[in-house]
Amino acid sequence: MTTGWSLFVIFLVALNIAGCAWLLWWTSKRRGDEARNNAETTGHVWDGDLTEYNKPLPRWWIILFWLTIVFSIGYLAWYPGMGNFAGTSGWTSAKEHDADKSEADARLADAFGRFDAMPIDDIARHDDALAFGARLFQNHCAQCHGSDARGAKGFPNLTDGDWLWGGSPDQILASIVQGRQAAMPPLAAAIGGDVGVTEVATYVQSLAGIKADPALAEAGKAKFAGVCAACHGVDGKGNAILGAPNLTDDTWLYGGDFATISEGIRNGRNGMMPAHGPIIGDTRSRLVGAYVWSISHRDADEPPDAP
Repeated sequence: MTTGWSLFVIFLVALNIAGCAWLLWWTSKRRGDEARNNAETTGHVWDGDLTEYNKPLPRWWIILFWLTIVFSIGYLAWYPGMGNFAGTSGWTSAKEHDADKSEADARLADAFGRFDAMPIDDIARHDDALAFGARLFQNHCAQCHGSDARGAKGFPNLTDGDWLWGGSPDQILASIVQGRQAAMPPLAAAIGGDVGVTEVATYVQSLAGIKADPALAEAGKAKFAGVCAACHGVDGKGNAILGAPNLTDDTWLYGGDFATISEGIRNGRNGMMPAHGPIIGDTRSRLVGAYVWSISHRDADEPPDAP
């Protein structure tokens, strides 16, 4: 706050306190028999003899108001409230926040500390750790992957065995801590425009075992080998290092219909998972990773619990 604004705030506070004090003095100066005998009226009369008077406030009420003013002056001297004046106590909301955060961090460290640096597949053997991980997942991951972790269009299903970046404990942890950036560039111009997109999309469907036009698929095969194989491999089985998906199974992140595949080839895709290491720290990332690893290693017919 600039000096000018600080002085303006101090002036307003002082003016309000002085105004309240003057108002109390003015309303309490007429007392005793004279005040009672010569009290002013408001001019309101009911039923002929019921008159509304304008009398001073009761003394006990005025004393309470004076005590309030004294308290406000003491409060403003002790706590910051007068512009840039910091108060004699040295209290700040930032210090209060830091103290509360330190206390909360100490409690969390006591609860999570035993899992520090532990591999996530080992953490997954502890029921209490999985409970912690499930709640952290709901707070930080369910917005994209769903409360049941089955994902949605553009957001991977975490309960199956299909992984873009690898499903080992270390790979899952790396995805959580560091985040992932998956980018597929628009390829229409590189493979011959709309005709090339149609041919390659048909070939991709044939790789997944979807019935497709043999002639178009054969034409798309050469274009796929020249452009798409750099990421997805010549056999279309993908590359976990690049996050390039396996195109030969029936798992699709955006959809396996012809229109969706064509759209991805023509316009590209840009999927991003933010790094959660800076947000929740290493140990809590491990707890989330343990939960994700555990639900992906259940029986395929057993749905994960949504806490």
